[in-house]
Amino acid sequence: MRTRLPSLTALLLGPLLATAASAHQHWLAPERYDPSPGQAVSVRAFAGTGFRGEAKVWAPERCVRLTARTARLVDLARGGSPGGESWARFAASDGGGAMLAYESTFVPIALPGREFDEYLEEEGLTGPAAARRASPSSAPVRERYRRCAKAWLSGNEAKRATTPMGLPLELVPLDVPGLARPLRVRVLAEGRPLAGALVRSWRAPFDEAGRPRDAATRDSVAITWEARTDTRGEVVVPCAEPGEWLVATVDMRPSGDPAAAEWESTWASLTFARAIGARARR
Repeated sequence: MRTRLPSLTALLLGPLLATAASAHQHWLAPERYDPSPGQAVSVRAFAGTGFRGEAKVWAPERCVRLTARTARLVDLARGGSPGGESWARFAASDGGGAMLAYESTFVPIALPGREFDEYLEEEGLTGPAAARRASPSSAPVRERYRRCAKAWLSGNEAKRATTPMGLPLELVPLDVPGLARPLRVRVLAEGRPLAGALVRSWRAPFDEAGRPRDAATRDSVAITWEARTDTRGEVVVPCAEPGEWLVATVDMRPSGDPAAAEWESTWASLTFARAIGARARR
């Protein structure tokens, strides 16, 4: 485990274009994490580095699913206007909390071989990096990537937080985010525990009113912590300080569609908030 400064380079999010070695994180950002029952919350998404980024517009053609788990599963995918920054407006009917989940389609990109290798090292993707070293090449590498993002709106129904959402790659909290410190998390890939995955976290402080700051204008922050999952796919994230939290990981493997790409990556994130003075559950 170690603290690191955020990368300043970014992976260009466009088809078949060369770029720098590091990749953006992507996360869901509700305007507040503690809505009252019946209070509508606007949900946006951001991509960037250091938990600061650019707001991504709603593109329904990129969406596989956008859902919320409350007492039932709610489809949010029709709530946004194409090209708008608000992806959905959601109001929970009770105080049990809600887990929001988004899955995107694959998007193709290409990188020069050297930059692709640097990107693998930066993201801790040891398996693909070893495979590349065994068969080195400077030729451009075709990759396709997708996003799997989750956000927890606070509540007292633990099963809503701890039940997997069925994403291709997901961070599943084993305790209630925002209450547990530290927070136990399991990484699942296609529903199975993923051992050896590098998990990282960031924390953005609240504003003067105790609310999340706008991710498009606030300062970037350093990685607060990182570690790899154990044989059960689990890791324990220290998150005692108040603020907005981002936990993220990435998995890369040979592409399931070799005609489309040589490699495919899936990026998973979980956002939640820990309130000032929140009572810890251990």
